[in-house]
Amino acid sequence: MQLQKIFIELLKHIGFTEDSIQNHWQTLEKAYSKKSRHYHNLTHLEEMIACFDTYKNQLQFPDEVLYSIFYHDIIYKSTRKDNELKSAELAVALLPDNTAINSRIVFDMILATKDHSSKGVEDEKWLIDFDLRILAKDWEDYKIYFNQIRKEYSIYPDFLYNPGRKKALEHFLEKDFIYQTETFRELFEAKARQNIQKEIAQL
Repeated sequence: MQLQKIFIELLKHIGFTEDSIQNHWQTLEKAYSKKSRHYHNLTHLEEMIACFDTYKNQLQFPDEVLYSIFYHDIIYKSTRKDNELKSAELAVALLPDNTAINSRIVFDMILATKDHSSKGVEDEKWLIDFDLRILAKDWEDYKIYFNQIRKEYSIYPDFLYNPGRKKALEHFLEKDFIYQTETFRELFEAKARQNIQKEIAQL
């Protein structure tokens, strides 16, 4: 699997021992493959890494960004509000002492995926935009996405879920921009807003 290959190469490169890498992959794969994960799964990682590959030459800290992609949703429960914090803490805790990457940048990057706004290094903006790329997909793909999100929140009845989802979507529309980088704004901002407005109308 391509994802596994990228993961193994990255961990070797940033200082993990060969015998630990396989265990880390198995833990990661298991976490992202849980039955409860309809959207926040390995496919989501693959799509983010496709964005990473496209814009890698724009990044100042490519290893930190790639590592953050793999771990940004390692902990994900729809009933919790601290998924990003717990994921960030775990991602940093796993790093070897002699790692070649900056653990503070990794921590801040993963945390930035919670409210999708950047307060740190420029590369945070790219990571956030990779995470939100789905919002600007063709409508049919976008519909698949929001149905997958609904399944992840299936414990909540519509009368609870719909107002919460609407509030989250309106939060995106209230911002001056959904996307953080000029590149993504030019390419995807209009489409993302159109999709979000369409979904709100259906709630």
